[in-house]
Amino acid sequence: MTTADWQIVWFTVWVAALSTLTILPVGLALAFALARGNWPGKSIVETFVTLPLVMPPVATGLILLTVLGKHGLGGLIDFRIVFTWRAVLLALSVMSLPLLVRSARTAFEEVNPRLEQIARTLGAGGWRVFFTITVPLAARGIVGGMLLAFARALGEFGATIMVAGNIPGKTQTISLGIFENVTIGQNAQAYHLLGASVVLAFIAVWTSEFFLRRKKTA
Repeated sequence: MTTADWQIVWFTVWVAALSTLTILPVGLALAFALARGNWPGKSIVETFVTLPLVMPPVATGLILLTVLGKHGLGGLIDFRIVFTWRAVLLALSVMSLPLLVRSARTAFEEVNPRLEQIARTLGAGGWRVFFTITVPLAARGIVGGMLLAFARALGEFGATIMVAGNIPGKTQTISLGIFENVTIGQNAQAYHLLGASVVLAFIAVWTSEFFLRRKKTA
């Protein structure tokens, strides 16, 4: 692999990891809200959270581009996001959020509410119960969801190319690099990036499955 290939791999891993950390607070809040009780609009929120999983990624990217472009909110507020690394971060975050929410929601649903109630009767507040009882008991599912979200971010293509473009050294991820190399006939470079993508995705998915298996065993 060339230096340019390693730069693409490093950028992809870095922005995928950052997107996973970025969506973590929102993902946990959504997962917990969806896991506990019924409230008005819950089904609508569930649908919106799941949409990026079933919509074509380019459609999601077009929505982001429309919202952030000069004719959308980007024209009213100077975001300076489109066609920058921030646009890559945004696209990866939106596309990977549903996987984190679904996994964390399942983990929260498996936590016995009686344990939380006991903690409250002993004087623990809501936040303390959440961070000392709920999250530790759901930790394996949360970590598994984070790894799945990270793996999804590593391979994102459609939404990214719509909102961030394919700018070498600026917004080019592994997927975009593979696409460009195949387009211009540089198959060797494409296979180098393909190998890196397979290795990274395998490690992320295998580790996620490891945590989920540990969760089921426990």
